Amino acid sequence: MADDAAPPPTFASFDSAYLGTPPWEIGKPQPALAALFAAGEVSGRVLDVGCGTGELALLAASRGLDATGVDSAPRAIDIARARAAERGLTGVRFEVGDALDLNFLNARFDTVLDSGVFHGFSDEDRARYVESIRRVLVPGGKYHLAVFSDAQPGDWGPRRVRREELNAAFAHGWELRRVEPVTFEVNLDDGVVQAWRATALRI
Repeated sequence: MADDAAPPPTFASFDSAYLGTPPWEIGKPQPALAALFAAGEVSGRVLDVGCGTGELALLAASRGLDATGVDSAPRAIDIARARAAERGLTGVRFEVGDALDLNFLNARFDTVLDSGVFHGFSDEDRARYVESIRRVLVPGGKYHLAVFSDAQPGDWGPRRVRREELNAAFAHGWELRRVEPVTFEVNLDDGVVQAWRATALRI
């Protein structure tokens, strides 16, 4: 998808998406990222950035981890808080906020999880976003992300990300540990799209 094909969605459009069920809400954590828990790749204080209805943060809390979820959509955060209460999970908090400036959390994290946020930014905002993540990660902390890849045909939805773009995004202040093809589940069409799962270590 060309960089100038369409502007990124606004905060207001993300919030209005939760008047219904957005395509990225599948009622469970993205499997490609949920698998990292079983693999021992998620530990310490966990931030679920762009958390939506909070399923990754809730999964972290259910495993006894201190978890925080952040999203720009107040409706999504309301749903996440309600789910935490329904499940009796007290080790999780949800906040409305801007992923481009996570300092408002006044916290540092050992693990950051990103389920389809990175691919939503323009080139300029992508650099700001990666730096925002870096500022709230402890040295040696892990950032795991899942994004649409350039192997996905068509031009609907977010821009596709090439492997080279991931290399460039994490060229300074990071060690890009792993980039591998996975699938990203959505609640439309055939239910899956081609994606990358990447892990970057904050230096």
